Amino acid sequence: MFYWDYVLGIVVFTLLFALTVGSTGDAGRPFLLDIQQGDNSNIWSAFLGGIIFNAANILLTAAIAIAGMSVAFPVGIGLALVIGVVINYLDVPVGNPVLLFSGVACIAVAIGLNTYAYKKQSGTQKASTKGLALSIISGSLMGLFYNYVAASMATDFVHPEIGKLTPYTSLFIFSLGILASNFIFNSLIMAFPFTGDRVAIASYFKGAIRNHAVGILGGCIWSLGMSFSILASEKAGPAISYGLGQGATVIAALWGIYIWKEFKDAPASIHRILQSMLGLYVLGLIILILSR
Repeated sequence: MFYWDYVLGIVVFTLLFALTVGSTGDAGRPFLLDIQQGDNSNIWSAFLGGIIFNAANILLTAAIAIAGMSVAFPVGIGLALVIGVVINYLDVPVGNPVLLFSGVACIAVAIGLNTYAYKKQSGTQKASTKGLALSIISGSLMGLFYNYVAASMATDFVHPEIGKLTPYTSLFIFSLGILASNFIFNSLIMAFPFTGDRVAIASYFKGAIRNHAVGILGGCIWSLGMSFSILASEKAGPAISYGLGQGATVIAALWGIYIWKEFKDAPASIHRILQSMLGLYVLGLIILILSR
């Protein structure tokens, strides 16, 4: 239920960000004026990006609950990185293609190692195919959303084209897509959970204020990172900006492996595989940086 707080945090942050930062300065177009002049096709593109992201994120959350963060993030978000970089590069080919796809290849191998480690672990302790499957489906969807958001935006943020959206407006419309779709997606997950018992809507109001605040803060933090990624895309290109934005996977994997100790009972051979996975992932991100 607290996923609602996360969604509300995203919406509130993007609105405040657009009204303040997106409406100041001498260049660009103020948020309220920009949203009025935007073409319906661009508004729908950003909105659709929010719907796709929300479906992917809910599935990723379920995958984390089943398979653990050290598996769901590298597989799900790693796959999203590979798909997202390829799609965004084909749409806006910015960056050295040899280095760009070499970095993607390193990350693809890292995903394979992580999947292998998870399957090998099933020989020593119970592992869930459902969790791995959810990670893959989530990553496939997650790799698509960014392109819809980028397509809605102007290519020149200082002198935005008529009908296109500034990044601030696009992010807000994107957040509305997340909010609107959450009434459907989250309700379905509550009624038909992948794991655990069904959850009633009334459960939301039983949570402590501190827990709600943590969820909202999480949404705000994610929105801040997404905002920086979108703003960087003008100079770095959508493919590189999106790829580097998935660097959080390394942090999530480190957290799952070393803090939550999700592989604590696994043999040494699996830990060596996981260390190789982390090394390749970091190497892939470094190569993505060099590609620009």
